[in-house]
Amino acid sequence: MSLSDKSVLITGGGTGVGADMALAFAKQGARVFISGRTTNSLEKVASNHHQISAVTADVTDETSVKSMFDQIGAMDIVIANAGAAESAPLVKTDLDSWNRMIAVNLTGVFLTLKEGLINMNGKEWGRLISVASTAGLCGYSYVAPYSAAKHGVIGLTKSLALEVAKKGITVNALCPGFLNTEMTDRSVATIVEKTGMSEDEARATIAKNNPQGRLIEPAEVSAAALWLCGNGSEGINGQAISISGGEI
Repeated sequence: MSLSDKSVLITGGGTGVGADMALAFAKQGARVFISGRTTNSLEKVASNHHQISAVTADVTDETSVKSMFDQIGAMDIVIANAGAAESAPLVKTDLDSWNRMIAVNLTGVFLTLKEGLINMNGKEWGRLISVASTAGLCGYSYVAPYSAAKHGVIGLTKSLALEVAKKGITVNALCPGFLNTEMTDRSVATIVEKTGMSEDEARATIAKNNPQGRLIEPAEVSAAALWLCGNGSEGINGQAISISGGEI
């Protein structure tokens, strides 16, 4: 695959899956822009490849998202990857926590895809990809706001896919299971704190969700994103692609 004529935006590109995607796309020749709120993290990722540039932005703020696209220009590929997770029983979840989860995990995707599509105006080819989760395909206990937001991302993806179906643009969602990333590290720490399990026991408990008995690697999500941008992917539109070892 060569993406040497393509430009890519990846939100949440300073850590985890976003950082892995950035390097994967850059290695295929694409000009990659990564965004996030933490400049140091973004610059560290950008330093790994000359094709990667960093731009600071907050996907929950419409003005910030518009400014981000003003800085980087029209993109061929827009990947709405930024997200965050918090865990608590629903009865102990306050409105602020709910609003935070909806803002970053759903509103942020809406704003990113909306502005990305506007900036693709006139292009005969484009790819819009949202990074959702298996939590958007089923329910998980103690993360109801996160799961609700990810379900919303999948609904948004499917609806937008129909709107652009005749424009040479596809819209799809990637739905990984529990990932071997910093976000899962934080979940492990929470389990250890609240249950007294060892770190290994907590990690094994999370991995059991995957029938393969393991965490999904970021590179597996990157590979799926590259596939959606390669030749032969034109008919893949409006899909929520589970990357979960058979869990869903």
